[in-house]
Amino acid sequence: MIAKAYIKYLKVSPKKAKRIVPLIKGKNVEVALGILTSLNKGASLYFRKALNSAVSNAQQKGVERKDLYISLVKVDAGPALRRYRAATFGRATLIKRRTSHIKVELDLLNK
Repeated sequence: MIAKAYIKYLKVSPKKAKRIVPLIKGKNVEVALGILTSLNKGASLYFRKALNSAVSNAQQKGVERKDLYISLVKVDAGPALRRYRAATFGRATLIKRRTSHIKVELDLLNK
C-alpha cells in the first residue's frame, strides 16, 4: 500500500455505493477516473474525490500517477440517521437515512 484515503459519513446508502466498487477495483488510476467520470451514479462523485485524494497522497511521497493502481476499494456502513414520518391512524413510522464510509488504497503497478 502506497497511499490511502477515507471519506466518512457520506449521505449515500452503502447498498448504492457498493455497486461502483467492482467497476474500478484493480484498475489503473487513469482508467478508473475515466470510468467514474462517465458513470451516471450519484456516489461516483465521492469515489472520484477519494481517488483524487489518494493520488495526491501518493504524489506527496514522490510516486508518479501513471504508476498507481487501485488495490483496495471498500464501502462500509456508517451510522443511520433516524427520522419519523406520519402514518395512518396517528402513528409515526421510522425512516433510516443511511450513511457510508469509503476507503481507497493505491499500490504500485507490477512491471
